[in-house]
Amino acid sequence: MFLKGKTALVTGSTSGIGLAYAKALAAEGANIVINGFGEEAAIEAERQGLETLSGARAAYSAHDLTKPDQIEAMMAGAIADFGGIDILINNAGVQHVAPVEEFPVDKWDLIIALNLTSAFHTTRLALPGMKARKWGRIIQTASAHSLVASPFKSAYVTAKHGIAGFTKTVALETATFGITVNCISPGYVWTPLVEKQIPDTMKARGMTKEQVMNDVLLASQPTKQFVTVEQVAAMALFLCRDEAAGITGANMSIDGGWTAQ
Repeated sequence: MFLKGKTALVTGSTSGIGLAYAKALAAEGANIVINGFGEEAAIEAERQGLETLSGARAAYSAHDLTKPDQIEAMMAGAIADFGGIDILINNAGVQHVAPVEEFPVDKWDLIIALNLTSAFHTTRLALPGMKARKWGRIIQTASAHSLVASPFKSAYVTAKHGIAGFTKTVALETATFGITVNCISPGYVWTPLVEKQIPDTMKARGMTKEQVMNDVLLASQPTKQFVTVEQVAAMALFLCRDEAAGITGANMSIDGGWTAQ
């Protein structure tokens, strides 16, 4: 358990990729703070499961990451409860699919706030402690859309390109402090986020569900397979190891060959 004694905070971690991150880190002994929305009993069951996995502590934050004051409260609470945050994974995200001229302004603002701006706030608040301890790992869930674009996803593509640039900047600023800052860019992973965007894509493109899955989603991935949450979590776990100390400012693609095209 190489993370025993470390504390990891993972945003957007009550399901999907975020929960897979939390489980992988807990299995290596880390204290975990999960964050997100969902059914209270289900979240509590996951929290207890993380403690069983880790033999350490797990806490749940219900703070809304579109609101800076709530991000500050979440970070302050985690730092007070655990003595600091050693590993920060910015994973919270939301999606909306529509042509630019029809894109709802409130949806644009929501996607930028949650997918991009929240990572700025969590990072700025985690860094002082990491710098003081001369060790830290910051990982962003970016996307293949941090490297390439797709139609009808203007806000999401903008946010993910922004995350990639933000990662590089923070990596340069922290390069001499024992801190690494990287992003992982999955292709299509079968998660609630992907599943929920299918009806909007069906409407925008005039397609059936099967056509969206095969001709839009998996069309981008030469493997013709969805990436798994476990594959993404395994990369994050490696980036936390001492053997990955030389990897910073990187954008790690796990996309079935999508961005190789």
